[in-house]
Amino acid sequence: MGTLTWLDDKTPFPPADQALPEGLLAAGGDLSLPRLEAAYRRGIFPWFNQGDPVLWWSPDPRMLLDCAQFKVSRSLGKRLRGIARTELDPGAPIRITTDMATSAVISGCAAPRRSQHGTWISPYVRDSYLAWHEAGVVHSVETWIEGRLAGGLYGVNLGRFFFGESMFSRASDASKLALAYLVRFLAANGIEHIDCQQQTSHLASLGARPVSRETFETMLSEALRLPAPHWVRGQLLHNGELAPCG
Repeated sequence: MGTLTWLDDKTPFPPADQALPEGLLAAGGDLSLPRLEAAYRRGIFPWFNQGDPVLWWSPDPRMLLDCAQFKVSRSLGKRLRGIARTELDPGAPIRITTDMATSAVISGCAAPRRSQHGTWISPYVRDSYLAWHEAGVVHSVETWIEGRLAGGLYGVNLGRFFFGESMFSRASDASKLALAYLVRFLAANGIEHIDCQQQTSHLASLGARPVSRETFETMLSEALRLPAPHWVRGQLLHNGELAPCG
């Protein structure tokens, strides 16, 4: 059945197989960088409402996107080809960048949505992940349309593994464009998988699939043995390269 472990500042995480059936493993503790890194290295992530204790999750099964299996619709593919043709033009209408506006991306992801009554990305969560960004672990991908931030995503990179956190869109396909360019960048740098955490039909439509916790932990353990790629602020190109910005 599993048991819920309550954490204080010094309590280590319990084994993931002790999680409750819905994946809840522990409660309490904080979002300090050492605690966050210890969690992610074991496939555990925080997800909780503002005002509640920090809740730590390890669901079984786990939604995982294999970069090689990312599904691009016909219309999205056409748009991606159009962006590729003009991406090096100074006046290109659409650009995809990384780490150029991480704070704005997280704020965009935290904004209320029609289908939701609230957001789990509280100011506390936002500040914690921005601090992790400053430490070089959290990264964002931005879609710019006519010079304005139209959508994007952010996530955590440890070793050769990327943990997707959230995405947002203010224009059609803006978040999907960011994801498509992220997938190409990751694949070009030896990262094969993106953790999508929870199962949704939207993620499944993009090629993500559920895997067992045991399989996920094995993949994660192997990926963590390798160094993370070098991220810099810059423009992502259609071939997976990253062109640094001054």
